Amino acid sequence: MQQYSDEQLMQQIKEKQSAALRILYDRYVRLVYSFVLKSGAGGDPQFVQDIVQLVFTRIWTTETGYDPGKGQFVNWLITVTRNITIDQLRKRRKQERLVPFDNESTEAELADYYRQDMLQDAVSRMMLKQQIEAAYRFLSNSQVQLIRDFYWDGYTLNEIAERNGEPLGTVKSRLHQALKTLRKQLKPDGEE
Repeated sequence: MQQYSDEQLMQQIKEKQSAALRILYDRYVRLVYSFVLKSGAGGDPQFVQDIVQLVFTRIWTTETGYDPGKGQFVNWLITVTRNITIDQLRKRRKQERLVPFDNESTEAELADYYRQDMLQDAVSRMMLKQQIEAAYRFLSNSQVQLIRDFYWDGYTLNEIAERNGEPLGTVKSRLHQALKTLRKQLKPDGEE
């Protein structure tokens, strides 16, 4: 079989020739896997494999792809891998700290926790959810959205500022005021 360069393979992938993806996969799967493993996702082999699959799926589906004029293919591949890894780690962290805000999942969680003898934890989470939702009425819409973006969706303050076209200082100040208001509203009765 003819030895293709990475650039030639990427051109064939743009033309949706699946054999080119298989060759590229065989050539770089170990590099991608080891990069993901060393990047902080290493504790869960299934999680690492999922990221590797996402990397090669991105290569197959991307319209822009690799541009040889901007550097070596391997550097582009590592950048794609790094970005996907960061996205997946953020999603995982967000899901780990998520307090559900829809009533149906809360009731389903209560049933699951009861079976696992963790009803108290489920009730605490539901009460926290209700307290936070009640405290939201003391915040502006932009403060509520900022809290959701930052704490629940995992965006950084820089990302939020860029997305909203606002100075970073404004976003930080809004977050500070929102947290101050929430802290005041979430304090137990009688506590100052």
